[in-house]
Amino acid sequence: MQASRRPRTGDAVLWFATGLATLLVLTILLILLVDVIKHGAPRLTLGFLTKAPAEGMTAGGIFPAIVGTVALVILMTLAALPAGVATAIYLHEYADPMAIGTRVVRIAVNNLAGVPSIVFGLFGLGFFVQFAGGGIDKLFFGGAKVYGQPALIWAALTLAILTLPVVIVATEEALSTVPRDVRLASAALGATKFQTVVRVVLPQAVPGILTGAILAVSRGAGEVAPILFTGAAYFLPTLPHSLNDQFMQLGYHVYVLATQSPDVDATRPLLYSTVLVLLALTFALNASAIVVRSRMRKRMAGNQA
Repeated sequence: MQASRRPRTGDAVLWFATGLATLLVLTILLILLVDVIKHGAPRLTLGFLTKAPAEGMTAGGIFPAIVGTVALVILMTLAALPAGVATAIYLHEYADPMAIGTRVVRIAVNNLAGVPSIVFGLFGLGFFVQFAGGGIDKLFFGGAKVYGQPALIWAALTLAILTLPVVIVATEEALSTVPRDVRLASAALGATKFQTVVRVVLPQAVPGILTGAILAVSRGAGEVAPILFTGAAYFLPTLPHSLNDQFMQLGYHVYVLATQSPDVDATRPLLYSTVLVLLALTFALNASAIVVRSRMRKRMAGNQA
């Protein structure tokens, strides 16, 4: 009797502890959302969303910051997702897990995930802005400052490197969920390794890959430190028209309003409203990816049936 009660007691303790932790997280999230909505919703008008900042950012809106954030996230995703997926495919499907090169790549990915975000900003400034951008200017523009300066493209590439480990790990986990028998059956039917990966393995792993994309978008949309040196502008009421333009970004705009404003009372409503828009934009991007993932899962289930 005592031996049978212990597992039940352990299950009850574990259930209580995990439930309490979940309740704590949800409570913190609810408090945060209520506080932001309470102080930010009154100022959230159509003019606030469609106008440029004015009067030292104590008036006007945040439209340039919204456009800059969306453009940054799109470019970051276009750069990080293909590179991360390709790296994960190589590591999981082609590379020898015991080879020195494979181990070095995995160690590099793990270390990359633990590097502080500000270091990525300094790397982006040194490599992308000064080295790559400066080299492009010398080759094609006679040394004029065109790409050798902070710009949208360099900020997006810096964030792509920042989120690359997330995409790689999520893709590898998605590939590992595809049964090995599926690969063997494809090979038995005469398919090459490439055909098996592209036509059999990847379609079944797409939902998991999209999960990695969702996590990457969530992190990239709110990061500020990597773009401080690579493209974000303090005050720029115009929209970026090309890849070498600077841009405003919601996260950096929140930082500026919170730390650099000469009139804290005048900017506090703008600060809360900007945070609310940033949260809504992040949730919208995540929701879009979740909807796409859900539809692909249903389509795959229908095809298998």
